[in-house]
Amino acid sequence: MSSSKRKAGDGSSKKSKKSKKNGRSREDDLSDFEDEFKSDVDGDVSDVASLADEQDLESELGPDDGLRVQGPDHVGRILICGATNWDLYNRKQAPKGCKNTAAKNIYTPHRFGPLDQVQVRAVASGCSSAHSIIITEDYKAYGLGRNEKGQLGSGDTETKFQPYLIESMKDLNVVNASCGRNHTLLLTDRGTVYAMGDNKMGQCGVGNTNPTVMTPTRIKYRGPPIVKVVCGGDFSMILDLKGNLHSFGDPEYGQLGHNTSGEYFVTSTKLIRNPEKAPKQITVWVEKTKDQVKPVEVADIVDIACGTNHTVVLDSRRRVFTWGFGGYGRLGHAEPKDEMVPRLVKFFETQGKGIKAVYCGSQFSIAVSEYKMSYLFGKTKNTGDVNMYPKPIQDLSGWSIRSMGAGTTSVVMAADNSTIAFGASPCFGELGHGEMRKSTSVPMEVKALDGVYIEQVAMGQAHTLFIARDNTPEEKERLEQIPVFSP
Repeated sequence: MSSSKRKAGDGSSKKSKKSKKNGRSREDDLSDFEDEFKSDVDGDVSDVASLADEQDLESELGPDDGLRVQGPDHVGRILICGATNWDLYNRKQAPKGCKNTAAKNIYTPHRFGPLDQVQVRAVASGCSSAHSIIITEDYKAYGLGRNEKGQLGSGDTETKFQPYLIESMKDLNVVNASCGRNHTLLLTDRGTVYAMGDNKMGQCGVGNTNPTVMTPTRIKYRGPPIVKVVCGGDFSMILDLKGNLHSFGDPEYGQLGHNTSGEYFVTSTKLIRNPEKAPKQITVWVEKTKDQVKPVEVADIVDIACGTNHTVVLDSRRRVFTWGFGGYGRLGHAEPKDEMVPRLVKFFETQGKGIKAVYCGSQFSIAVSEYKMSYLFGKTKNTGDVNMYPKPIQDLSGWSIRSMGAGTTSVVMAADNSTIAFGASPCFGELGHGEMRKSTSVPMEVKALDGVYIEQVAMGQAHTLFIARDNTPEEKERLEQIPVFSP
């Protein structure tokens, strides 16, 4: 689909970068780590090239063929629980200039006052995130929470305690989103992806490593329409219409799946990482045994999940592949070593478990089976045993799970007509069990949501968002009994 004109433009851009690189002095090589990632070429050629690329990308959509990427088909009312003092949580001390130093935790699910009467289609956060994206019935995207790297796309770094309509996206239909530690991806119904926030390791995929992307910017990608976006801590994954997976961002533990950690020496003592600044397709998939490593044909990826530094995917043949940081068994290979390329999880291959979905917390992974079983591998608590390979969660046996949110140590899921949550201390209300039972090591039903049908769950580091169905008068009446939280 790319024209010869675009190919020529790409070549000249590469040539200019190469000549710039060759002209670097030894003093440049000895620059500090932060300077190394400020940008490709400081402000001259790259700015012009990126502007031209952006215009190319915008024109690449072509005529409207009427085809659309489908977002969730349900809508409902938004509920929230957990830590809502976005500047504070998961930090040892308040950042400079932080005015709200009192802990504000909601220990049971509340209706969210600013959007209480608005029908919501999707909610998104991430296991490393202190921010969220809320997508309404009319496909408008709102940002909420921490914003110190511009991850809410508002053009500033002010924390948003009230949901902020992302103005620059209001003429586009946003169907889904994902949140990393300090960056965000937005997916439109035309299959295009926009990124914003921290970009020091290229995790916004815009073709450079300028420290921040303050407003939603189209990623540097040409190919089939994108149908799913997922963020890890400081990296990103996008899935195209043909089932191909592309990654970009920080490759530190091999989580990009390109058989490298990106590390190289610039001097005999200085080691730095080379980030992936634009989407790059993952092409090598392997199966490992004691004696050999053999390639595996993967034609169609159907689900992706990312932890802080690892990735889990499911293909159309119900096979599970994992790669990235291997500590505490989160990859499910019965060993803690990092994997640089996607590796088949033999447990699911040999057991024929019929996996239908995969989810990731910060240091653990969960695979959900169509046979009403869930398997956990990795670490969900700071003490005690870890699962070095997938083990069934016996307390979830028999539950049909339709949506799950996973945070640092906590898990909340919508299953049948109930909402179930568990997580080890410390917890800040994200489980919704109330102030008397902030944490629990065994899955328990959330009593405050009895009689409430939850369509979708999304979880950040220490907060949870729900979409509650309100189709019938009975459901509306039940929701009216839930208290309102107004920031």
